[in-house]
Amino acid sequence: MYVCLCNAVSDKTIRNAVRQHHIHSIKELKRIVPVGRDCGKCIRQARELINEEIAQLPKIGNVA
Repeated sequence: MYVCLCNAVSDKTIRNAVRQHHIHSIKELKRIVPVGRDCGKCIRQARELINEEIAQLPKIGNVA
C-alpha cells in the first residue's frame, strides 16, 4: 500500500528502510526515503510503521 502518494512511497519501502538503516525517527527516514516532503499527510502513517518495525526488532541484552 502507498503511504506517501506524492512520492509513491510504499509501506514496504519504509519497513525495509527501518530494518536496513536502523531508523528510529521521521527525521532519519527522510534522509533515506522521500516521505513527508510535499503535503505531509503521510507522516503519521510513516511514524506508525517505524514504531511497528522497531517493536519487532530483537532486544539486545546487556553485554559485559
